[in-house]
Amino acid sequence: MAAAPVPPVASPTPEPTPALSEGARIINTFIAPSKTFTDLRRSAAWWGPWVLTAIISVAFIATIQKQIGFDQVIRTQIEHSQRQSEQFDKLSPDQQAQQLSIRRKFFYGLGYGSPLLIMFSFLIGTVALWTTFKVAAAAETTFGQAYAIMWYAGLPGIIGALLGIVSLFAGINPEGFDINNPVGTNLGYYLDPETVGKFVRALASAIDVVNIWTIILIGIGYSCTSKVKRSTAITIVAVWYLIYKLIGAGLATLG
Repeated sequence: MAAAPVPPVASPTPEPTPALSEGARIINTFIAPSKTFTDLRRSAAWWGPWVLTAIISVAFIATIQKQIGFDQVIRTQIEHSQRQSEQFDKLSPDQQAQQLSIRRKFFYGLGYGSPLLIMFSFLIGTVALWTTFKVAAAAETTFGQAYAIMWYAGLPGIIGALLGIVSLFAGINPEGFDINNPVGTNLGYYLDPETVGKFVRALASAIDVVNIWTIILIGIGYSCTSKVKRSTAITIVAVWYLIYKLIGAGLATLG
């Protein structure tokens, strides 16, 4: 007697991954980034990191205003540029006061408008990276997902801002505070501007713990939202970062 055919056993349907809240996404960015970036395939919302970044960035600017003062920040910037310093010294006291007043208003607007400026800078960075991934790696990541990746990957920046706030309240020397490099998370921070050229210091600032962390997160983000290998994604982001730093170092020599 022939044995009865055994019916095929249906494979169990995998349970859908639960959606993450904005709070969970932010936390997982630091402890389990793949979960956060994979969830961007479900929703590319980025308001959570934007709100958090906006609060911390404004708090940082307010702390600078309180502990250092915008006038001192501006004077330090002028002193770090030989050309600007020579031009400023040639002005009369009234003209110097006028220059400080104009720059103070400009700095005030830039500082407290930083949440909007960050939105714009992240948009520019997203265009460059997303286009590169589309052309060079045929990434499936949508532009909305790419923009959200920038926001979540940028969250380590709030750690740098918080460290800056702590150092400002700890009693940092006002005359030694450099708004362009306020926290010692990079090699350039520890180089003496009197003995080391601007180009070298600008390149040394590229060796930054926070920025390297961000580069890795962006790479993870693209690998989680597309089929691009993680190592390839991180390499693409790192190359763009080096190009950006080289351009910045070149421009620094003109000041």
